[in-house]
Amino acid sequence: MTPRTIADVLVPIVLAAIGLVGFAAAFDSSAYALAGAGGLVVGTAAAVVAARLRLGILPTAGLVVAAYFLLGTPFVAPADGILVVLPSIASLAALAIGAVFGWADILTLQAPLSLPDYVTAVPYAAALLVAFTSTTLALRWLPRRRTAPRAALLLIGPAVLYAVGVLLGTDEPVLAVVRGAAFAGIALVWLGWRRRASATTSSAAAQQLLRRKLVGTAIVVVAAIGLGSAAAALIAPQPDNRFVLRDEIEPPFEPLEYPSPLAGFREYTKDLVDTELMVVEGLQPGDRVRMTAMDVYDGVTWNVAGASEALEGSGRFRLVGRTIPEPPLARTGAAEAVTVDIAGYADVWLPSAGYAADIAFLDGADEGEGTPERVDVRYNAATGAALVTSGAREGLRYRVATERQVVPEDDALRDAPVAPFAPAPVVGVPDTVVALAAELTATAESPVEKLRALEQHLATTGYYSRGTASDQVPSRAGHAADRMNDMVTLPSMVGDEEQYASLFALMARSLDYPTRVVMGFAPEIGEGGGPVAIMGDDVTAWVEVAFEGVGWVPFFPIPDETDVPQDQIPEPRTEPQPQVRQPPRTDSEQDDLVTAVEIDDTDDEERDDSGLPGWLLGALLAVGIPPLLMLVPMLVIALLKRRRAERRRRADEGHRAVAGAWDELVDRFSELGADIPQRTTRVHVAAGLAAGGAAADAAGRDPDGSVAESEPLRALALRTDEAVFSGREIDAREADEVWADALAAAAAAHDRASRSARIRSRFRLASVRAAGRRLVARAESGSPPHRPPAATPSAAGPREG
Repeated sequence: MTPRTIADVLVPIVLAAIGLVGFAAAFDSSAYALAGAGGLVVGTAAAVVAARLRLGILPTAGLVVAAYFLLGTPFVAPADGILVVLPSIASLAALAIGAVFGWADILTLQAPLSLPDYVTAVPYAAALLVAFTSTTLALRWLPRRRTAPRAALLLIGPAVLYAVGVLLGTDEPVLAVVRGAAFAGIALVWLGWRRRASATTSSAAAQQLLRRKLVGTAIVVVAAIGLGSAAAALIAPQPDNRFVLRDEIEPPFEPLEYPSPLAGFREYTKDLVDTELMVVEGLQPGDRVRMTAMDVYDGVTWNVAGASEALEGSGRFRLVGRTIPEPPLARTGAAEAVTVDIAGYADVWLPSAGYAADIAFLDGADEGEGTPERVDVRYNAATGAALVTSGAREGLRYRVATERQVVPEDDALRDAPVAPFAPAPVVGVPDTVVALAAELTATAESPVEKLRALEQHLATTGYYSRGTASDQVPSRAGHAADRMNDMVTLPSMVGDEEQYASLFALMARSLDYPTRVVMGFAPEIGEGGGPVAIMGDDVTAWVEVAFEGVGWVPFFPIPDETDVPQDQIPEPRTEPQPQVRQPPRTDSEQDDLVTAVEIDDTDDEERDDSGLPGWLLGALLAVGIPPLLMLVPMLVIALLKRRRAERRRRADEGHRAVAGAWDELVDRFSELGADIPQRTTRVHVAAGLAAGGAAADAAGRDPDGSVAESEPLRALALRTDEAVFSGREIDAREADEVWADALAAAAAAHDRASRSARIRSRFRLASVRAAGRRLVARAESGSPPHRPPAATPSAAGPREG
């Protein structure tokens, strides 16, 4: 290869490497760089081999696919390869899955990405494709004619890779100014240096051209760096306004598809009261095991915020790898390992003791870490909740690196405001609950004092009952609006953690405090942090309120008193009783007032079999969009042409219809590429189309053969002039005859035209340009725009529009 060819190969590769740096924001290690560099090397090598062997399209495609799989193991999945570099079944599967599904996972996984390994195949595949395409063009297409416009086409691939790195990244740019200036400078210098002195240029002229190149190169580089830096400082978007695809694409998960954990509270206290749910090791005295946090209330239940309702405090459930993002608000301590062995527990929520810094699934008794394929983990960094869509079942064992929320004393919270973000919506709150909250907090000043007043009132005036047979008084299950209204209006406030946590959260939310209800377990924990068996009777619920600069502070508004006085007389209340439309009450026994929580065991594939697969939809869009981009303009132009011809043919006067036939003929010749003579008569136009070579250009043949078609065009021009300038009445039959002759002549020209001319004519609409030319011609020639009363054909002016 010549030095110029080597430069043509290397420059796009260097620019592609600059674009690959943008993937750094999405990955937590340099694995993406190794994969991208490998893709550039493999793609370039495959293109060079195909060019040397002069392979056709199909052999070249086979070579690229084989190189992708056979050489990709050390770059994408070295841990799965045989002796690191040789492909195995696992590494080949990672390469295949990454090429198909990695693009979607890289947008739905929490950044930075570390698992699964096949995601690394995305930069490898992208770099390989760009390198192969650019190198193939540089070796097999560009040498045919080395011009700057043709060379610029080699920059499309690196530019697309640069844009993909930005779109697949995060809100934080990666060396945006440096990469942009370097990309632009190298590209402009390479295109500018492609001009060289001709063979006849003297040595002095060649030296002068070299000096100009050096000066121009320096100016381009300095200008690119200066303008790039200035533009980045002035018009670069802030991180909050930066457009990245991961902020626009919702992960395919909706928490509202699962039942509210709090709605199944009584199942644990009745059906599973003596069942060992799990064994947890690593707990400290005072720890509580969390299931999930709920911050949306619809008047019936508290639930996890859905994808459309999730705000800053709610967070979103996303696929995670081994690296888990830090909580955005909580102030946590050092991570400590907590191991959970699932026994009788059956739900989608993964119990933990705090915020997770790492989740590792264990294979039974073996301590080797590994993630089973059936585990599809999603994590919400804002609430610290994790789940597996396939459900946690007996035998599941995992270890969580737990970071516990640091809870300050009330004195430290006295001057702390609540967090400023807007809480998730709650609806259907009874007015009696809002009125009682306002009454209880009327004398308190700071947010923590108001919350402690609510907590103290519920804990000291209420009575505790889970509605079992051993309890003194019945306690109805549920936390809907009518149940909350009964809590504050009946003579005795009776309930368990479900009712008191819900009531406290609604009261706090009425004060516009960001509040959420947490459900979990509160087992008895001894010293030493040994294994703790958690039973169904340990189930509990509490409330957390977000304070700015502090995090989520827990509140426990649960009374200890269980003996309800039988002769208690209700105190008169001053607040008016609102007319609340209550849901119908059930007549079932108290022990039967539990709605069992059922988990859908149906596989994701079975639930999603109603629609088209995502890969098929993407393939259909990729195949269908390019034809639509061509067919839609072609269809619009065809409709405009048809409307143009119909408007001309339906002219109100016969001579205008005949003139319209001639105009239609000339426009169709113009659309085929003919050069229409201006400021002349129709006879001269016909002669120019035939003898002047315009018709021959439109037909795609030699001009000498155009004499045979000059007579029909001249006859049609004379007939049109006679109809327009004779002053006689033209009937519809004669106009139709002229139109038939004109359309026949246009069709003959279309049939004789080359294929490229016919294709271009489908995207041209000559009447717009012709109208402007006719107005200019009339103005310059002084021809009147109206039909004169009578004239001879020899005095014909320019054609009438």
